[in-house]
Parts: sequence; structure tokens; C-alpha cells
Amino acid sequence: MGIQQTISPVDGSVYVERELAEPADIERALERAVAAQRAWRETPLGERARRCSAMVDDFVARRDALAEELTWQMGRPIAAGGGEIGGFEERARGMIALAEEALAPIRLADKPGFTRYIAREPLGVSLIVAPWNFPFMTAVNAIVPAIMAGNTVILKHSAQTPLCAERLAQAFEAAGLPEGVFQYLHLSHDHTEALIRDPRIDHVSFTGSVGGGAMVERNAAGRFIATGLELGGKDPAYIRADADLDAAVPGVMDGAFFNSGQSCCGIERIYVHREIFDAFVDRAVAWVRQLRLGDPTDPDTTLGPVVRPAAADFVRHQVEEAVAAGAKAWIDPGDYPLSTPGSAYLAPQLLTGVDHTMRVMTEESFGPVVGIMPVDSDDEAVRLMNDSDFGLTAAVFTRDIAAGEALARRLEAGTVFTNRCDYLDPELAWTGVKQSGRGCSLSRLGYETLTRPKSFHLKHA
Repeated sequence: MGIQQTISPVDGSVYVERELAEPADIERALERAVAAQRAWRETPLGERARRCSAMVDDFVARRDALAEELTWQMGRPIAAGGGEIGGFEERARGMIALAEEALAPIRLADKPGFTRYIAREPLGVSLIVAPWNFPFMTAVNAIVPAIMAGNTVILKHSAQTPLCAERLAQAFEAAGLPEGVFQYLHLSHDHTEALIRDPRIDHVSFTGSVGGGAMVERNAAGRFIATGLELGGKDPAYIRADADLDAAVPGVMDGAFFNSGQSCCGIERIYVHREIFDAFVDRAVAWVRQLRLGDPTDPDTTLGPVVRPAAADFVRHQVEEAVAAGAKAWIDPGDYPLSTPGSAYLAPQLLTGVDHTMRVMTEESFGPVVGIMPVDSDDEAVRLMNDSDFGLTAAVFTRDIAAGEALARRLEAGTVFTNRCDYLDPELAWTGVKQSGRGCSLSRLGYETLTRPKSFHLKHA
């Protein structure tokens, strides 16, 4: 039997060790999920909402313990851990509230002698593959609406954050969710792929890398099942000449460095109008220098390690290549004694003198680094922002909201912001373009991906 180990980025120790599911375990989970779904789909929506709400109540009641486990599993500073639990609650309760309207039949205009409507039916068994970087908030995007829609769920969580799956299961059990409606499995890559190919899986939700998304598509090919793929980004921000720097600098810098830059919708490249470029850079450098890199279990730490040493070294190489090609690094890594090659602790970095020939401006970094370029016009900013293989989110900072909205319409992204970034609103569709993925979660539209339409055309006798 295979063993899965979680190496904590805090100190390199083995924090969690779990046995991987064997084929017999997977078969039992599938049988339970299929059997449970037959009854769950007939359960009234109000009862589904009651169980899911009770799950959220139990979950948030354990906020402090969950935040501490998150710190040890993936390195986020303990001071920020509660935000993940709050975000989970906001999204879960938001999707519960939207369910009645989203799942209601579509009634058509009266037609004498006929009753006509379109209902939304659950797909069946949903396999949800969740990542480590926001392990509760990304998982809940699919779990709660899938269950509210009448599906059953099998969760495969990242090997870095296996306790997240177990804690969700405990909360659902405390809420009295019927057996088999929510299950988790710790799986190898091979068994995950085999599960996607199993004919009893009716839907796959995956959040992760582009390569992981391609894996899902390969294994789902020819089965004609629904898939939702959220695959990351290289998200840009544009600071117009009229922007309020007092708000724009902390807003966009937090969007770049929160969670040590390990966010699919984090800001990874910034374009600033040349008229305010120097002022922006001065303030941005000062903001970065106040970050405290250290032990994430210390409440005073504001920047924790990245998930593993290899991820830190990947970012270091991006920065080194950019500097060798002419970029200027504004932060001295020597000011951060913990940041050494081969360590998961990585000094933050801000680069100018960058361009789109450099990997740091085109390839997802997923670390605490951002490149800043001056632009001479809105048109130049839009061209550079759209010059990417990704399109998850994009942000424009400006005092002129009409101009910001007009620019947002031209940006190739699933979500566009003005004067904020790096945020998911449960009432808005979460989606991407290009290599940021396909499908949709959250909002009323998110329920459409977890159900199928069924038309009723009833002629009266």
C-alpha cells in the first residue's frame, strides 16, 4: 500500500502521513456515491440547504485549529489563516442562498393545452480535485453547489493539504449529511486518472496547473462529461495616471504578495502610466520592504515560506534570468537571512526594467515577485495586459470609473476589476479564458455546470 507524506514548508518535517487508497477503496467509494445520489437527488432543496448550512456552522466553529493546520501544511502565516475560513464561509453561504433561484424551473409563456418548463437535474457523481494554495476556498467553490444541486461528491485533495479533506468530511458528518453524499480519497496520480475514466463519474472539477488540466481532458476524452478547469494565471494590473496611489499601491501590492504570491488570481505583472511610474515604484518598494519573512507560526510574520524549496528556486531562477537580461531588482535578498538557495523561505522581490522577453513577465511565477513596466497610454497598457497565454483576472486602478469600465471591456480575462484585485465574489461567475481554463463556478451560472437541463413538454388530454 502506498504512503503519502506532507512535508511542511515551515521546517521541512513530515507533518502528515496517510495511506493512499487502493482499488478496493475506490470501488467502495464509487458504489456508495452512486447509491447515495439516487436518494439525495430526491431530497428537498430546503433539507439540502439545512445540512450544508449546519456543515458551515461546525466548520467555522473550529476556525483557530483549522488555521493552525493550514499554516503547517502550506506555510501561510498564522495571522492570515482566519481569512481562509472566513472566505470559505462567505462562498458556502452565498452559494446556498443562490440555490433556490438558480435551480428553479424555467417557466415558459402560456400555451393553450400545454404545460412547458425546463428543469435542472443533477449530473450524478462529481469528482473534485482541489489544490493546496487556498485549500478550503477553492474546494468549496465546487463542493457546496454540487451537493446543493443534488449530486454526490468525491473529493481528492492535494497531497500537501490532506487534512483539509478530512476536516470537511468531519463537518459534513456533524451536520448529519447522509452517508455517501460527501466522501474523500487520498489518491495517487495513476488512480486519480483511472477515477476520471470511470463511467460512474459524471463531472470533474479541477483546480491546478495547465498540465493538470490537460491530464483531466485526456482522461475524460470521449466520455462527454462536464468538466470545470481553473488553471491559473499571469494576472495584470494597470495603474492609470489618475489613480489614487494611496489606495492603489497597498491594494495591488497585497494582491501580488498575499500568500507569498501563491494565488492563481494574484497580481504577477504591473503596468504603470509613465507620468506616475517613479512615484509608484518608490511607494511599492517601501511597501515590500515592510514585509516580515519568517516562521509562519509567529503572529508577527507577514510573509511565510512558499510551498516547497523547488518552488522557491523556480522563482529565484526567473529573477536571476531577468536581472541578467537587464532588469533591476529593488530588494536585497541579503536583508532576509532565511532566504537561501534550496530553502522554501524566499525573499520578496520587485523588478523594473522588465519586458515581455523575460519569463518573469510571461510565465506563471506563483511566488513573491512582481515586475513593473511603464506605459505611455491606455492602449499600450491593454495591449501588454492581453499579451499573455492566460486570462483569469485583470485590474485597472483609476479615479475615472467610466474609463476603467471601458478598459475592462477590452481586457481578455474572466473577471475584471477596477480599484481592487485578487478577490472572488460568490455572486459573480468565476471563469477564465485561454490557458486559465474553461467552465464556470460560483454565481447562478455555476449551478448550470453542475446540472443538466431537462425539458418538459406536456400536452393536456
